[in-house]
Amino acid sequence: MKKTSILGAVVVTLVVVIAESARAQQPAPSDDRPRITVTGEAVVKARPDKILISLGIETSDLDIVAAKEKNTGILKKAIAAMKQLGVPEKDIRTDHLSIEPRWRDSYRNESFLGYFVRNALAVTVDDTAKVEALVTSVLQAGVNYVHGIDFQTTEFKRHREQARTLALKAAKEKADAMAAALGQSIGAPMQINESHSGWWYSSSWRGWGYGGGQAMTQNVMQNAPAGPGEAGDTIALGEISIRASVGVTFELKK
Repeated sequence: MKKTSILGAVVVTLVVVIAESARAQQPAPSDDRPRITVTGEAVVKARPDKILISLGIETSDLDIVAAKEKNTGILKKAIAAMKQLGVPEKDIRTDHLSIEPRWRDSYRNESFLGYFVRNALAVTVDDTAKVEALVTSVLQAGVNYVHGIDFQTTEFKRHREQARTLALKAAKEKADAMAAALGQSIGAPMQINESHSGWWYSSSWRGWGYGGGQAMTQNVMQNAPAGPGEAGDTIALGEISIRASVGVTFELKK
């Protein structure tokens, strides 16, 4: 009797397991509601309130000590000029230092040109009115490279949220218009996706200076002209553009 009871329990358990497995393998009921999928994009523009300036100093001499002393002398003059403009020492930092011997024929080490010393500076400025004067003063102090000027905003998160909200509204407006053209309307959103590559933060000035920093390029947006007391003729302040992109699927109703 005990053997029969145990065998019966095993059979019942096996049947339950098979039934549960078959139920799990059944495909989920498909959602065949009519739908419409649209994308929405929005761009929010902000005035920069923080600027990161990257500078470079390059000196050379046949004597390595003299090459280093020249570089250090220019560095001290540049820092002094920036402090005179009110830039705190904590906002000035050396970013990179390298010393490189050079030859006219680098393969054979012939015709020694000297030791080239490179020093890089990163300066943070929170007063946009100081940018033009700062760049001019450090070039006059002997800095010979302006590697880049990065315009930033401390309110990026707030502008990003605003761009996302506007992108969602744009998606809904597009869906409403498309559905209306078909004589239908939209219902509640069924799915919302945010494009990870949608954030576009256009803010940077990139360039290089040679022979006093006269050769430069610029790609920052120029929609905001410089006003009185702001960065002027050489460096246009521009705007920061923050873009959001979303994809939304709405239920389509008759």
